[in-house]
Amino acid sequence: MFKFANDPFEYVAPSVCIGVVLSMILGPMYFPRIWILFLAGYFMIIFGTQFNHLFQFYKTSTKIKRTINKDQDNTTNHIITEMESCLAFDDLVHAIVVPNYSEPEALIKDTINRIAIHKKARTNYVLVLAMEASELFHTTKSDHLKEYFNDKFLDFIVTNHPSDLPGEARGKGSNISYAARKACAELIQKGMDIKRIMITIADSDSHIPELYMTEVEREFKFTEDPYFKVYAPPIFFSRNCFNVPAAVRVTDITWSSMMMANLSGSRGIGFPCSTYSLSCVLADKVGYWDTDADAVGEDMHMTLKCIFKTQGRARMVPIFVPINLMNVETEGYLSNLNARFVQAKRHYNGVADVSFTLRNALNLLPTCCTDSHYNSFEKMIIVLKVFETHFVPVTSGWIMFLSVPLMKIVFSFENPIMDSSFYMHVWHILKLTSVFLPVPLFCTLFIYENLHRFIDLEFLNKTKQESRTWINYFDYISMPVAAWLFMTVPSNIASCKRLFKSRDQYIVAEKIFHDSL
Repeated sequence: MFKFANDPFEYVAPSVCIGVVLSMILGPMYFPRIWILFLAGYFMIIFGTQFNHLFQFYKTSTKIKRTINKDQDNTTNHIITEMESCLAFDDLVHAIVVPNYSEPEALIKDTINRIAIHKKARTNYVLVLAMEASELFHTTKSDHLKEYFNDKFLDFIVTNHPSDLPGEARGKGSNISYAARKACAELIQKGMDIKRIMITIADSDSHIPELYMTEVEREFKFTEDPYFKVYAPPIFFSRNCFNVPAAVRVTDITWSSMMMANLSGSRGIGFPCSTYSLSCVLADKVGYWDTDADAVGEDMHMTLKCIFKTQGRARMVPIFVPINLMNVETEGYLSNLNARFVQAKRHYNGVADVSFTLRNALNLLPTCCTDSHYNSFEKMIIVLKVFETHFVPVTSGWIMFLSVPLMKIVFSFENPIMDSSFYMHVWHILKLTSVFLPVPLFCTLFIYENLHRFIDLEFLNKTKQESRTWINYFDYISMPVAAWLFMTVPSNIASCKRLFKSRDQYIVAEKIFHDSL
């Protein structure tokens, strides 16, 4: 039985969702001039935001290439400078948490095996296999994996997250929180200093290169206040991209591009996606990961929690090494589209972070916090970034695709702005702007294609035939379908559900694993 939410901040997301749909219909008919001004302001904000993303994505792309080229030069020439030798920060122990639920054993085995080949795996890596007790035969799977990797790591810890812990909701966040607590407690009990432990969260399909760990250690050694940082890499989809429909590829490319742009923001205010690292000191200080239903977007939510719980001391640090992930893949074209839609609905349930952010940003005013490490302006940036993440998908599909055509239809019967030259000018500029709105996005995707081929050829050692070519530009024909099916519709569903206090069944999108990936 549904119950209305009792937190006033929970009504922000559904109000935006319902408001934009109603205004699309009522605006042109009942208050056309106000609606035109609103659209002009919205388009200007989107246009400016997209150009900013283009600039930030270019910076990220350049830094990724620079990091990879530097690593390739050092590998090829075997150059080890005095500074490079100091970067072997052997005191850090990486506890790599691999949460999973009903994932193919072969996929998890492949993921762990790619970590096991790192040079420091036996001396500085602890693999934490985070199982769910509710999964059938989870013990058999974990026993097989632990036996196979028995001597490949400094330690191999298996945790079995119970499904009936009070106040918890099923999901990646609750699994991670349980596994990280158990693993860190076990390592500390064995005599390890908590300051040595760096927790890395990985998806079950994450290909974590050795260079990522090296760069995390580099940043830890040289960045200010390293224990209070969330280390975030870009995500990248190249493992099975040609096995899925073009709409799925385009969706994940766009998602990946947005996350890369987010990494080059200023003031250390940004969010990781899927794979990231933070010190055990920081995780312990903030009480590890939240486990309720409102923390389903665990990567963004944990970063926000770290920032708020430390009064702004915690910040994000970008690690410009791509983490290669898999697209959702099932048998059959329509089944694959449905699986990606299921995944999108789960991702956009992270809209719960809107109310979480507003509650914390408004309750932490500088007047009562003498040790605050951020100011009101930075808190406003955090709120705006969260709004952008969740409200652009909710509104852009409706406004960017339908607002101008709907107004043209209404104005063909009666045009209430004909008697005003000002509003007529605004209307003509609006129509022109709507044509050019996608330009920054297309420029971003053009840069992405170059970056994708570079990573494939220079970092993943693929051949030109195995990477994307000019023919793949035709993938973007499916972008309108992808935008509506995997962005607008699921984000609107997730926003409207915030009206009610309901608990969804946690469904994992299917992934088929091929040994050749």
